[in-house]
Amino acid sequence: MGSTSDKASGIANKAAGNIKEGVGKAVGSEQMQAEGKAQQMKGEAQKAMGEAKDKVKDVANKANDAVQKKF
Repeated sequence: MGSTSDKASGIANKAAGNIKEGVGKAVGSEQMQAEGKAQQMKGEAQKAMGEAKDKVKDVANKANDAVQKKF
């Protein structure tokens, strides 16, 4: 997955997990609440992965620019 799709999936999973947790609270389902929290954590991890990929890309581009300037 690319950085943008990782970040988008992360945001979607975080939102869906938040909804699932809320529904779990409303109906008194501890299992649904736990699943919602787990999905939110998955979303946070996906978003962080996308952001990390962006940073790696930025560093690689800066290194490439520095090399190009020397030649």
